[in-house]
Amino acid sequence: MAQAQPTNGAVDHRQKRSRGKTKGRIVDLNALIEVQGVLGDASRRRDLLIEHLHGIQDRFGHLSAAHLTALAHEMKLATTEVYEVASFYHHFDVIREGESAPPPLTVRVCDSVSCELAGCEELIGALGGALGDGVRVQRVPCIGRCDRAPVAVVRQNTLDHADVDKVRAAIEAGELAQPLPDDCIDYDAYRADGGYALYDKLLAGETSGDEIIETLQGTQLRGLGGAGFPVGRKWSILRDQPAPRLCAINIDEGEPGTFKDRHYMLTDPHRFLEGMLIAAKVIDIEACYLYIRDEYPSVIAVLEQAVDDLRNQSGYDLPHIEIRRGAGAYICGEESAMIESIEGKRGMPRLRPPYVAQVGLFGRPTLEHNCESLWWVRDIIEKGSDWFDSQGRNGRKGLRSFSVSGRINNPGVHLAPAGITIRELIDEYCGGMQDGHKFYAYFPGGASGGILPAHLGDIPLDFDTLQEYGCFIGSAAIMVLSDKDRARDAALNTMKFFAHESCGQCTPCRVGTDKAVGLMAQETWDIEKLEDLCTVMLDASICGLGQAAPNPIQCVIKYFPHELGIEEDA
Repeated sequence: MAQAQPTNGAVDHRQKRSRGKTKGRIVDLNALIEVQGVLGDASRRRDLLIEHLHGIQDRFGHLSAAHLTALAHEMKLATTEVYEVASFYHHFDVIREGESAPPPLTVRVCDSVSCELAGCEELIGALGGALGDGVRVQRVPCIGRCDRAPVAVVRQNTLDHADVDKVRAAIEAGELAQPLPDDCIDYDAYRADGGYALYDKLLAGETSGDEIIETLQGTQLRGLGGAGFPVGRKWSILRDQPAPRLCAINIDEGEPGTFKDRHYMLTDPHRFLEGMLIAAKVIDIEACYLYIRDEYPSVIAVLEQAVDDLRNQSGYDLPHIEIRRGAGAYICGEESAMIESIEGKRGMPRLRPPYVAQVGLFGRPTLEHNCESLWWVRDIIEKGSDWFDSQGRNGRKGLRSFSVSGRINNPGVHLAPAGITIRELIDEYCGGMQDGHKFYAYFPGGASGGILPAHLGDIPLDFDTLQEYGCFIGSAAIMVLSDKDRARDAALNTMKFFAHESCGQCTPCRVGTDKAVGLMAQETWDIEKLEDLCTVMLDASICGLGQAAPNPIQCVIKYFPHELGIEEDA
C-alpha cells in the first residue's frame, strides 16, 4: 500500500534510516583501544562508571566525546547514561564534539568563606595574568583546608597559604601530587599501641555485640557528619534488618569550614578502620564502601595503604572493602546521594521513606556513617561510656572535634568538650583573635549552620542547643568573622556555594538558591522576596541542601539588620 501523502501542501520531512546505519554515535576504534587500555582487566560493572571516568580523565586530562562513547560501548551502557553522569560532577571536564580541550594544566583556587577572608579574590586576580596560556585558573568551592587559607591546587598538589610565587614554583618544579604525611600512625605502630585488641576480643567471643551496642547506646556518641543520629541506636536498627547488610562510610566532607575527617584519616586511619570492622562484625555486614571526596587524594592514598596492610598483615577474614572516589559534588555528602554515587549514578538524593537503613546501597539495608563516628568506637568501648560523657561542659556531654577557621590565631581541628562556647573555644584553643581583629560573628555549623553575632557567643556548642537561634552545629565547622568583615558578604558567599552545588532535582532549591544570589548581590536587599524564597526552599526542598540554604539569609536579617540599613528594634 502506498504511503499516505501529507495534505494542504505540507512537506513530509520524515525519512527512513538507511539499512545498515546504526542509531546514535559511532564508536571510534582508536578511542575504544585507549579506553580499554585505561580499564585494563577491571570489571565493567555499572557501579564502577565513575571510577572509570576518573581513570580516563587522569590519563588524558579531560573526557572527550569519543572516549565517552567508547566507554559506553565497553560497559554496555547507553551513551546518554555515561554523559549524564560525567556532566553531573564538577571535577569531570566533558568536552563535546567541536569543543576544544582545556589547557594541559589547571590551577584551582578555593573561594569559600575562609579563603575569601584570607584573600582568595586577590590571588585569583593575580594568577589570571601570571601563569601563561597553557594554564587555566579556576575558582572552586571549599576543598577542606580552611585552616590553611587561601588554598590553591596544582593538579593534585594542594598549596597552603598560597600566593603567586608558590603556585609558579610548584608548576616549575613539576610538583603535581600531594605529598603524603610523615606522621601518620601506620599498622605496626597502631598494633603496638593496643590497636585491634578490641576487635580481637570480639572475634574471640570475649566481648559480644550486645555488650558493644549497650555501651554505645549508653553514651552521647551521635552521628558526627551533621545529622546527629545516636550511633548505638543506628547499629541496633541495622542488626534487625534482613541480610545481606552493607556499610557506606561518608568521607565526603564538602561543607565549607569542615576538615576534621581529613585530619583524622591522615593521622590515625587504623582507629577508624577498627571501628568499621567492629561495626561490620556486630551487625554482620557483608561489604564496606568508603566514599572519599576527590579533593582528598592524600586521604585516598593513606586509606588504600592502610587497607592493604590489613589484608596482608592482620590475618583477618575481612569483609569486602572498596574505596570509592567522589568527583566534586557537595550533595554527595547527603547519605542517599552518596549511595547513588557509589552505584555509579548522578548524586541525586532519594525520596524517603524507605530509609537507607532499610533500602540503601544496591537495595540492601545499609549502615551509613561518618568516619569520625567510627573513629571513636574503640576509645568508648575500651574506656566506657562514662569516660566519654564526663568530658562535656555547660551541662553537655562528650567531646567534639571542632574545625575552626577564620580570623583566629590558631586555626585547625580542636578536640574540645561538647558544650564549650565560641568565646571559650577562641580563647582556650584558638589563641585568641588575630591582631587588629575584634570578634564580630561566627558560623557555628559550617555554611549551612547559620550566622550568629558576637553577643550570642556564650551559647553551648552542641546538638540541640542552637536551633532556637535559627542555627545548628552540624559537623562542628566554626568560621570566625571579625569587625573587618560583613555577615551579609559571608552569607552571599555561602549562597553562591549552594547555588553551584544544587543537584537540580527540585525546583525550590535549584531556582531558589540562584534567585537568592541575585537578590543578595544587590546593595539593598528585597527582604520580602528573600523571605518568600526562604519559606519555599525550607518547606519544599527534597533534601537538607535546599532546606538549610536559607539559614544564613534569615540570620543576617535577624541578627545583622544594621548591615542592611534596617533600624533595629528598641
